[in-house]
Amino acid sequence: MSDILRNAAQNSKAWPFEEARRLVKRYPVGKANGEPVLFETGYGPSGLPHIGTFNEVLRTTMVRRAYEAMTGASTRLVAFSDDMDGLRKVPDNIPNGEMLTAYLGKPLTTIPDPFGKFESFAHHNNAMLREFLDRFGFEYEFVSSSEQYKCGAFDEALRNVLRHNQDILDIMLPTLGKERQATYSPVLPISGKSGRVLQVAVEVLDAEAGMIAFEDEGERIEHCILSGGAKLQWKADWAMRWVALGVDYEMYGKDLTESGIQSGKIAKALGGRKPEGLIYEMFLDDKGQKISKSKGNGLSLEEWLDYGSEESLAFYIYREPKAAKQLHLGVIPKAVDEYLQMRGGYPDQELDKQLGNPVHHIHAARRQDVPSAVLPVTFGLLMNLVGVMGADATKEQIWGYLGNYVDGANAATYPELDGLIDNAMAYTRDFIAPTLHRRKPVGGEVAALQKLDAELAGLCDDAAAEDIQTIVYEIGKDEAYGFENLRDWFKALYETLLGSSAGPRMGSFIALYGIENSRKLIAEALD
Repeated sequence: MSDILRNAAQNSKAWPFEEARRLVKRYPVGKANGEPVLFETGYGPSGLPHIGTFNEVLRTTMVRRAYEAMTGASTRLVAFSDDMDGLRKVPDNIPNGEMLTAYLGKPLTTIPDPFGKFESFAHHNNAMLREFLDRFGFEYEFVSSSEQYKCGAFDEALRNVLRHNQDILDIMLPTLGKERQATYSPVLPISGKSGRVLQVAVEVLDAEAGMIAFEDEGERIEHCILSGGAKLQWKADWAMRWVALGVDYEMYGKDLTESGIQSGKIAKALGGRKPEGLIYEMFLDDKGQKISKSKGNGLSLEEWLDYGSEESLAFYIYREPKAAKQLHLGVIPKAVDEYLQMRGGYPDQELDKQLGNPVHHIHAARRQDVPSAVLPVTFGLLMNLVGVMGADATKEQIWGYLGNYVDGANAATYPELDGLIDNAMAYTRDFIAPTLHRRKPVGGEVAALQKLDAELAGLCDDAAAEDIQTIVYEIGKDEAYGFENLRDWFKALYETLLGSSAGPRMGSFIALYGIENSRKLIAEALD
């Protein structure tokens, strides 16, 4: 790694570098003896993965790469699934949900898969997460909580929890209500009778042997918590994991701020320390409500990729992690075009500006160079073309228009654009086409459209988009047609020709759609 890049990274104000600088203070050149600095992300597989889940892995990877750029140190990323957690409620967005009611309270890895594909509900959701992380090209190690508990990897850490049981109670009990205080224990034994994760008061009998006592269905039970006999309460489990695995960095959502504070105290009581980490704002749905896996009110990973590119998803996630953002289908088209715009400017930027450009971090996360390809049309323009052509338009027909607009435009020349055509067709079919409604022109709009038609009639078929745009501008500025401003003229064009309240640069659209086809649109509007 060049000293120039390292120095630029040290001074960059992009948030991944800001985060990495905090970790650099802890490990300026990495850990002793070359041990990798450990980054962790957590996943609760009680519901289907959504973009908020993917968000943590992507953002954490961006900080990881930033730290590597600044220090040259080795790192690891663990994606940890808390799949030994007990099922608290049945998610709203899964098939055969009623079958899970009988399994409430049982570890997620012991509950049948309602989709009928995997050995358990947790295995299904874990597989979905891993499939997407693999598809995006992340470097990570998947770790299952159930496997760690059952194979004994956490046994010494569990003994340590029992040794410090009272210390943990002193930390947690003041934060709980009186009723919860009566049953709270850092340790949650797995019932030998029901198989459920029990929320009961626990007596420590022998910390070194891992022995506890508790009451289960009216009977006093003496029980060993080692090798899968118990799991830990959430905050104690988080802290234990930090210490047992040696986690150095983990970010989490604002809703877990208090949990992070208490877990940090528990980690200290266990002889470790809290990792560095960013507290990010939560994603909201289109109604401004927090996204929940169990409610299913967010976007799934598959939904975004049906209507937008992988890079556009990464771009949307990168922006302003400490600001709440709505996450719904309506944000996809803009994210696609903003990503492409940022990418287009990247090659001509100075190094410090490149390190602040979101596309640098999007592609660095995958250890890839930023693509140099420039697409001949924006995604918004492409969607307008598909919208006018109608939901029945074929991909071949769309490429036909693009080929007339740009010499040599085809799927082989622009494979990325070929994928975006699929996205545009799906988005238009499912969301745009049902809402399109072309209104009749009124007042001065009629004469303005007649003037535009006459001007287009005098142009050759391959007229430049800028020349057409100039004509559109001049008509809109002519006081004879009564437009208060150009915005009113453009809105009239969108509503009468395209059937929507917003749209593309009309010069570009007319050049792409063709002079004659555009004149037909005008004729239909005036008829």
